[in-house]
Amino acid sequence: MTPVEMSIWVVALLVGLALLFDFMNGFHDAANSIATVVSTGVLKPQHAVAMAAFFNFIAIMIFQLKVAATVGKGTIDPAIVDHYVIFGALVGAIVWNVITWWGGIPSSSSHALIGGLVGAALAKVGPSALITAGVVKTVAFILISPLLGFLFGALLMLLFSWLCFRMSPAHVDRWFRRFQLLSASMYSLGHGGNDAQKTIGIIWLLLLTGGYMTTADTSPPTWVIISCYVAIGLGTLFGGWRIVKTMGQKITKLKPFGGFCAETGGAMTLFLAGALGIPVSTTHTITGAIVGVGSARRMSSVRWGLAGSIVWAWILTIPASGLMAAAAWWIGKQVL
Repeated sequence: MTPVEMSIWVVALLVGLALLFDFMNGFHDAANSIATVVSTGVLKPQHAVAMAAFFNFIAIMIFQLKVAATVGKGTIDPAIVDHYVIFGALVGAIVWNVITWWGGIPSSSSHALIGGLVGAALAKVGPSALITAGVVKTVAFILISPLLGFLFGALLMLLFSWLCFRMSPAHVDRWFRRFQLLSASMYSLGHGGNDAQKTIGIIWLLLLTGGYMTTADTSPPTWVIISCYVAIGLGTLFGGWRIVKTMGQKITKLKPFGGFCAETGGAMTLFLAGALGIPVSTTHTITGAIVGVGSARRMSSVRWGLAGSIVWAWILTIPASGLMAAAAWWIGKQVL
């Protein structure tokens, strides 16, 4: 693929589409960052999204671009990528995000994008287009990230329950309302550090395959990095309110004590995944942590039926967004 084959106008269109996806990622996943801190009454919704958006953006100064490298170079063979593949991947991911947002379903924007890439690549070339190690690692963390969130959330719940055993409930509540500001900030930081990089990886891949960068360039341009962090922060600022109630109170009832444990457990998982360069789902992670907190209190406090329906949405995300991406790839071939 050369610059002659992929005009600057097509690249501009696809960069705009990628930033739209990034905005929707923040919009769709705002609930992951703020649901617990809003539902426990620690922050008003408008204050919570402002805080989350701020920490989404400043993640730019903390995280290396390992996740971006996995998405940009480690999922599908860059040699087969063209503007039709990028178009299909982004449209498939965006459509799935809109469907799940409208239904109030906390699905994964991350895996919608991965599914989009896989679906468009399969439509063009077939299975040989996939980089098995990258796809397997991403798919494996559909299970691993919520399990880690569950484990960390439950362990923190048990640890702090033991530490606070002799304190009055009012005293515990007062302190953990303050602590939850810290835990929500750290979760938003991990959200920005992991999710913004997925769009960075897509634009990086686009510029490489379009001939606007060379393989010798070991990192994407600064404007790409900044614009992606700004886009996800703005998306979070506008917030996807349909999902907040599902995440915050329908799975299990949360107080500041449990909200702190869930957010901290989720943040630990995101920081670990970011360090390993693994694109994980913030939705999966915080859901696992919330279920872990509820289970540590008592198993019956978790609405397992709702949790099961959320898991089905997780399972369907990659194949559903992949099918939509394959259809969008074909449409792109006709119109671009």
